[in-house]
Amino acid sequence: MDTLKRALSFDIGGTKTNYAVIDEEGNFITKKIKVPTPDSAEKIFEMFKSIIEENYSSIDIVTISTAGAVNLENTGVCSSTPNLPSGYPELEFSKLTDKKVFIENDANCAVWAEYKCGAAKGCNNTLIITLGTGIGGGVISNGEPVRGYTGAALEVGSMKIFADKRQKCTCGRYDCWESYASGTGLKNTAAAMAKTSPEYKTGLYKDKLPEELTTYDITDGVQKGDMFSIQVFNQWQEYIFVGLVSLVDIFNPEVVVISGGMGKFANIEMLEEKINKESVVAPVKIRHAEMGNDSGMIGAALLGLRFI
Repeated sequence: MDTLKRALSFDIGGTKTNYAVIDEEGNFITKKIKVPTPDSAEKIFEMFKSIIEENYSSIDIVTISTAGAVNLENTGVCSSTPNLPSGYPELEFSKLTDKKVFIENDANCAVWAEYKCGAAKGCNNTLIITLGTGIGGGVISNGEPVRGYTGAALEVGSMKIFADKRQKCTCGRYDCWESYASGTGLKNTAAAMAKTSPEYKTGLYKDKLPEELTTYDITDGVQKGDMFSIQVFNQWQEYIFVGLVSLVDIFNPEVVVISGGMGKFANIEMLEEKINKESVVAPVKIRHAEMGNDSGMIGAALLGLRFI
């Protein structure tokens, strides 16, 4: 029996980078190691290079899950990455080693990991939505990732949900979905509703200014039965629904996987029932992600190892 091929797989984020050696079945061959992400592009390159050299003899490929759009050749980043240092998109990853280096967007890695090993296993048409500070998305269509003309498909957080310039997004445009349905969106919704809500004035956070409210305040307030927090949370879930039902109608997935730090708070039973009442396509299942923080590394490894 042939030995399974192995990838040294990285998941790079703005504050931390995880890495491990993973085989083509998604098994961890080494323990996952977490290190701080360096504060310059040059230091990131040197970090990658050093770790690759340490593992060189036991791997077949280097794979990287990253923020930002990735080119169609999977060799570099082709969009801005505001959470990573200046110069990061210009790094020449192929110069890290003489082994193949494969790079993919983190949401595409996450949906592949869920499709191969997690909540969407066996579902050849899958949509993933990652709810965190922002919103990411990925799609598997007939067993293959959807990447678009330049590799930048599924920037779902930038989908406009209103046309009358109600709220400015961090990207500089108005009314992007993520400015309402992400963690940032939950905070924005709390600040907006606090200005007119009678429940806010008598509730748990009456001594806080609206702009001081945090996502934790609202999720904790819901657990404590605070009526203002419950109202904000319900409105936030309505914003999640508005974007999701449109995406379901467009992509007709068998399953939608909701991941990310804020995704765990979403009421998937309610979303599934509501989407299936309003969607014009076949019924869809809504599930919480199962791969957790390992999805980037696993997805990148399994995608990259297909080419070895």
